[in-house]
Amino acid sequence: MFFITICCQPRGQNQLCETLIAAKLFESIAFRHNRGDWWKHFVLLMPDHLHALVNFPENKDMKVVVTEWKKYVARDFGIRWQRDFFDHRLSNDESLRDKEDYIRMNPVRAGLVNCPEDWPYVWQPTTS
Repeated sequence: MFFITICCQPRGQNQLCETLIAAKLFESIAFRHNRGDWWKHFVLLMPDHLHALVNFPENKDMKVVVTEWKKYVARDFGIRWQRDFFDHRLSNDESLRDKEDYIRMNPVRAGLVNCPEDWPYVWQPTTS
């Protein structure tokens, strides 16, 4: 499991937290999730970056998968990304739930909402 952060360029400018853009981003994330390019467990958009908890299949290179998605989103949605992204592999003693809770608090720490449940820019796979 990886904790990934992808930042927009320039920082401080809202490119992601607009209803239509967020819906398109989540649709592209879900499509690639269902296709098996990655398995996103959780995605949270902030105005100028996103956080994700994600696994990758053994036959897929994380850097290639993320870079291809960033190129698609840049071309089709006009998002301007910073060159690379930050990834951190969760260790055995790091709880997925604790990391998700930490990420959910990001909009609260930024003063965008009072409680994490009020932040609308969150995606998780649906369970059937």
